[in-house]
Amino acid sequence: MAQHNELGKKGEQLAVDFLVQNGYDIVERNYRFDKAEVDIIAKQQDILAIVEVKARSSVNFGDPQDFVKPKQIKNLVKAVDEYIIVNDLEVEVRFDIIAIVKEGEKYQIEHRKNAFYHF
Repeated sequence: MAQHNELGKKGEQLAVDFLVQNGYDIVERNYRFDKAEVDIIAKQQDILAIVEVKARSSVNFGDPQDFVKPKQIKNLVKAVDEYIIVNDLEVEVRFDIIAIVKEGEKYQIEHRKNAFYHF
């Protein structure tokens, strides 16, 4: 497996572990609809958190969260709309980004809540 794919898988698992440690229940991982893949769908109380995970080996080319582009956001929103309809949910939805940067053998994790409103 390519190194960036391994980092991506590791990043998603770190994000899941982080969310669970912070009181979230993981509802879905890698939910796909149309052209989108939602990395993590988690629930905390009455909030459905849609989590995009971005992992990078360095910040030389920008912060991980800078790599979430408007077209990807549009596709994620469409996928989540479908998910909510299919599962007949009535919850507050929040779009988050978990940015992970590998620093040597350690990982720096930043959880940005309501991240898509910052674009």
